[in-house]
Amino acid sequence: MATDPFKITIHMVSSLDGMIAKKDNSVSWFETTDNYEKGVAMSDHDAADFLKTVDCYIMGARTYEHALELSKAYGWPYGDVPTIVLSHRKLPINKPNIQLYSGDLHQLVNEHLKPNYSNVWVVGGAVLVKDFLRNNLADEIRMPILPIILGNGTPFFDQIGNEHPLHLKGVTAYKNGMVELLYEIRK
Repeated sequence: MATDPFKITIHMVSSLDGMIAKKDNSVSWFETTDNYEKGVAMSDHDAADFLKTVDCYIMGARTYEHALELSKAYGWPYGDVPTIVLSHRKLPINKPNIQLYSGDLHQLVNEHLKPNYSNVWVVGGAVLVKDFLRNNLADEIRMPILPIILGNGTPFFDQIGNEHPLHLKGVTAYKNGMVELLYEIRK
């Protein structure tokens, strides 16, 4: 049972022009050869320790299908952490920590997530992010921005429909040129 304060974080990697995916869904743009001397280095160990604080992932069906496809080459990036896939379709489930959910988001958050988890991350896609924002269910946005302009693709925030005031909680610049913004969503 969760004892820490409950929080839902929207987390998406973005290009500088706000794209979260190329039209062909390729991820080669995630690899950057940029070098920012004043940036901090993040080791694989640091990243792994940080990710241990996430106790549940939420994703949409298309993000899940894309992650499954990429896992063939790169492995499953979410480990054994409980992962809830929102879908009205029947999808293949090949890990015991993955479950499908089809229903009301408020019910998911209040009846399933809050009683069981503390640090929930919404990791995609854009439609799901829009739903969490429109329903005022997210507490913060963690947005790593890679040093690239894609020019087209899937936008991170597309027609959200209403204004959301934010409070900047942190900015980190990394040696690889990525900048991570952390915003609290004011309610």
